[in-house]
Parts: sequence; structure tokens; C-alpha cells
Amino acid sequence: MNKKVNVKISMVNTPDKAAWEHFPHEADIGVRGMGRTKAEAFEQAATALTAVITDPQIVEPNEKVKITCQAADDKTLFVDWLAALIYEMDTRKMLFSRFEVRIKQHKLDAVIWGEKIDVGRHSPAVEVKGATYTALKVEQNEDGCWMAQCVVDV
Repeated sequence: MNKKVNVKISMVNTPDKAAWEHFPHEADIGVRGMGRTKAEAFEQAATALTAVITDPQIVEPNEKVKITCQAADDKTLFVDWLAALIYEMDTRKMLFSRFEVRIKQHKLDAVIWGEKIDVGRHSPAVEVKGATYTALKVEQNEDGCWMAQCVVDV
């Protein structure tokens, strides 16, 4: 089955500002976060993940959830982070719009805030099934800014 997702590039990377965007990938969609730190890039990618489903600005940060991940390297940690977010969305029937991430070595501790899905208000576009290793990158550029990206299965 060939799925089509309309993609709107949402923000542009600027060295002095955190940002997120989507990038096209055949039947799935890429999420990318950029920031001054690796943690900020992970936070922005989480916002991009929510934006695959709905407008993050309409998701109220009413309920707090804690997430911890640990991995052997940054790339695996990033995929694990997105997988944990997808798991929380699915099991709690929630969407999230605020993310505070702390990364030390290859351990991530996060607090995320969101609310229960309201189909009428949130109008979810698609269901995100999982994070993949496709187009996976976690890297720092020459200006010191971080970028984290991968394709998510919708």
C-alpha cells in the first residue's frame, strides 16, 4: 500500500535558534530537530514528531510524564527517545507539546507535557507507528549547532 503524506516544511535552521522541520521520504516522513545543544535538537525533533500528527500549538501541556532512555551511542539514543514518545502517545492516548531533555553520556532523562487526544480538536492526520534507522543522523556542525533526524513510519 502506497501512503501519501502532505509535508510542509515548518521551520528553517538558524544557528542562533532551535528549530524543527519535516523532510519528505517516499511513503513515510522524516523528522528533524536542530538546536544549540544535542538535548535541544532532541526536544525539537519531538515537536516535529507531534507535528506529524497535529499542530503542536493546540496541544495543551496539562499532564506531565517522565521518560528515561539509555543507549550505546547518540544515534541509538535518538531512535529510542522517539520510540519512547510514540509508546507514551499510544499507551496513554496522549499528544505532547512541551519537552525538557537532559543528556549525559548516552543517558537521556526527559519530562514531557501534553494532554489526552481529543479527536475533534486535534484532528489527528496520521498515526506514527515507529521511529526507524532510515536517514538517521545525530551530528554537530562546524558552528556548534546540533541536528537529530530520522524517518518515522506512518
